[in-house]
Amino acid sequence: MSQTKPFDPDPVLKTLPTAPGVYRMFDDAGTVIYVGKARNLKRRVSSYFRKGAHNAKTQALVGQVADLQVTVTHTEAEALILENNLIKEHRPRYNVLLRDDKTYPFIYLSTQQDFPRLGFHRGQRRGEGRYFGPFPSSGAVRETLNHLQKVFPVRQCRDSFYRHRTRPCLQYQIGRCTAPCVGYISEADYAKDVRHVEMFLSGQSNEVVDELVRRMEAAAEDQDFEQAARLRDRITSLRRIQERQYVSGARGDVDVIACRLRENLACVQVFVIRDGQNLGNQTYFPRVPPETGPEEILYGFIARHYLGQSPPAELLVSHELEDGEVLEEAMSHDAGHRVRISARLRGERRRWMEMAQRNADHALSARMSGEALMERRFDDIQQALSLEAIPERIECFDISHTRGEATVASCVVMGREGPIKDDYRRFNIDGITDGDDYAAMHQALTRRFQRLRDGEGTAPDVLLIDGGLGQLRQAEAVLEALDIEGVLAVGISKGPRRKPGEEVLLVSGRSDEIRLAPESPGLHLLQQVRDEAHRFAITGHRNRRGKSRQQSSLEEIPGLGAKRRQALMKQFGGLKGIKRAGVEDLSRVQGISTALAERIHGHLNG
Repeated sequence: MSQTKPFDPDPVLKTLPTAPGVYRMFDDAGTVIYVGKARNLKRRVSSYFRKGAHNAKTQALVGQVADLQVTVTHTEAEALILENNLIKEHRPRYNVLLRDDKTYPFIYLSTQQDFPRLGFHRGQRRGEGRYFGPFPSSGAVRETLNHLQKVFPVRQCRDSFYRHRTRPCLQYQIGRCTAPCVGYISEADYAKDVRHVEMFLSGQSNEVVDELVRRMEAAAEDQDFEQAARLRDRITSLRRIQERQYVSGARGDVDVIACRLRENLACVQVFVIRDGQNLGNQTYFPRVPPETGPEEILYGFIARHYLGQSPPAELLVSHELEDGEVLEEAMSHDAGHRVRISARLRGERRRWMEMAQRNADHALSARMSGEALMERRFDDIQQALSLEAIPERIECFDISHTRGEATVASCVVMGREGPIKDDYRRFNIDGITDGDDYAAMHQALTRRFQRLRDGEGTAPDVLLIDGGLGQLRQAEAVLEALDIEGVLAVGISKGPRRKPGEEVLLVSGRSDEIRLAPESPGLHLLQQVRDEAHRFAITGHRNRRGKSRQQSSLEEIPGLGAKRRQALMKQFGGLKGIKRAGVEDLSRVQGISTALAERIHGHLNG
């Protein structure tokens, strides 16, 4: 956005203190475009407006600034925490943004119960019991739970299910639970399995194996060979898990974080190691401004990812961080324990980092090949539709209903980076003749583009309509009535045989039909968008239809409250009986006047 009046920073800079704090930069629309923290606010903020060598990113940022605001803090670490919170709240354009802002999942053990439960947990840890983790993904948690259940038959069912059992469930039948719900195991024996689970998840798997070996030998001496065989199988399973998860030389809790940058696309790879066990890895693609270095990306990622969470005792990073001590101090204060950041790695730790970097390189290659394919698809669409420029945004509309019931229109959005799901919309269609798809499309498009005319949302370059010429005419009429320019309406029809690859494109303003080759990348993209709009519309329609069918038609009659509805149902035995009844019969029910009886009869019988 161009500046209407150049920003004069001098009045603000003169009043800036030399204390630590956070500064926010705004554009002329009042939007926060950058949040930063500083050890010395006056020195740091003034540096942006000095004439000299700034990279393209900083020059672009300064060119957008229309206002500045600062918040003074006591320490730089406090400023870092505030900066993190403000970035999460405002998501400024020129900051490194982490899209995946979920908390790590944990394994939860409800130790306060007589027969504790083991399960998956994500979110705030408020319940009594122990939490093991964090794990890098929900899949890692579920895989670990599955392995544990094979070795330690501790129940994983929910308490509501557990309390109402009168006989063992399938988990008991397949040997994955000892059925404490019906008293098949004593509390003392169950507690042994729970203690072994705690030891294993705390990194004491060797101690668990040693104890099981002693119990197996004792059972063999007592000639209890069935028990000895069961313990032997447990030991074998535990050792297999150890082989799969053990990381040689690991000590304590460590996260290995590698950043790779290629053609302004950043990838951060995080390997999670807890008590000598490799719990898996997670890949992130933070959105970064141009000319941002890996050190700055790592710094922003760590601040956004770990502050407010449960960081491990040590983070191994691929690049030396400027002001890493401040980040350590902030995380240590926030977590309540010492957190170190290490970049100079040797031996085994260096090999872990090389593994993380290789994974980051692989993820970048896969991502870029996917983006290259998307670029080819958009290029093909530009050529096929004779557009002046490559489209940046495609919106597709579709209609779904069942014989006119619960009509829903969908709008899905595809950008150069892929589906933009935050901009997906559904429209519940009312006030039209049942089954009139043209009227439904006209209503949905009118509601969408009225908002655009009022300044809400972003205009698409291509408006894709799932349908033929009639549907396309509705789009043209709406765009003309609302005076929307710069949007090309295109209808996509399945062709005479309705087979994929034989689609026909109808372009607004052109009399000829366009048929793309079945192997055309552009056609594949249009098919993908069309199918996504169809899926999204059907899902919305089914939800609306299910909701309407759960609601009695009597509830739609004004003046007929719950007590009167109940009285009618009791008197006539159900909705069919009410529908068969005449006005006089209805008016005999207590609380039903003649006028209300006529209204009920008219509503139910048309």
